[in-house]
Amino acid sequence: MTPRRLTPFRQALLGLALGVVYGLICRLMFDPRGDPSTDSLRVLLAIMSVSFIFLVPLALGFLVIWFGESEKSWVRRVFQPWLAGLAFLAAAILFQLEGLICVILWLPLVCFMSSLGGIIAGGLRDLRASGGSKRLCVAVVALLPFVAGPLESLRERETEIRTAHTSIEIAASPAQVWRQIRSVPRITEAEHGPSWSHRLGFPRPTEAVLEGTGVGSIRYARFEGNVLFVEKVTEWEENKRLSFSIEADTKNIPPTTFDEHVTIGGPYFDVLHGSYWIEARGPDRVVLHLASDQRLSTGFNFYSQWWTVWLMNDLQSYILRIIKARAEKAA
Repeated sequence: MTPRRLTPFRQALLGLALGVVYGLICRLMFDPRGDPSTDSLRVLLAIMSVSFIFLVPLALGFLVIWFGESEKSWVRRVFQPWLAGLAFLAAAILFQLEGLICVILWLPLVCFMSSLGGIIAGGLRDLRASGGSKRLCVAVVALLPFVAGPLESLRERETEIRTAHTSIEIAASPAQVWRQIRSVPRITEAEHGPSWSHRLGFPRPTEAVLEGTGVGSIRYARFEGNVLFVEKVTEWEENKRLSFSIEADTKNIPPTTFDEHVTIGGPYFDVLHGSYWIEARGPDRVVLHLASDQRLSTGFNFYSQWWTVWLMNDLQSYILRIIKARAEKAA
């Protein structure tokens, strides 16, 4: 199907170009913008679905090898699709179709699935099928995400609750640590440090203001980018335990703060509950625990759960390090 007069380099370039263009077309077709109650295309072709996240990279890798391979090489079949996958993701960022954090979370799957697609394409090419069979193979693979999308939309998206738990040892008394967790005065720039979650685009915490005391009091946890979480205290044991429900103030969070697919309080992800508890290890030594419950409602929770728990653990560890430094300084 590819003109034989093309040099191996130009043929490989053709395969890469077709893969990138295919990926961008799919991204535009699986566009989440619009009201899901009125946009039937968005319902049928959901971007946070197995059909898009898994099958589009597979088809992309298939096209790269099917049209770009000039001589048999299993190494190229595995790794050449990565070039198209990376170029597609870079273009998605350039054209503001995806945010950096979504691209990073998707990158391992793009590499794996595009390699799988390249291997399948190479295996089918080795069968030396007829021209009609070759065209059928291309059509089936290229249209697979668009056929699977509507079928997947018939299945209700599952919701799962995951818990992230972190802890840190602090050389301070329970009372000194308690004062640092019930409310958090504004964090100065000197207290901030490096964190993977913030490098990926999550805003840094700035303060937590408590109104009232005991069960029923309200804690306002603020992050950079005008991100606010309203936390209602559900457990209050002085110097021992502080638990609260969490509700993101989504109405006042600027749309540029979070990527639309990972917005807290959005359709795919939310943080529901948080809890601090102090484990005394001596008169001036404790272990402070922090746990949070997250809701996941994607079409691929089995994959997204690893990232969400890892990111929340990183964010919670960041907060605990600041509390540790403040409590030990006060001690």
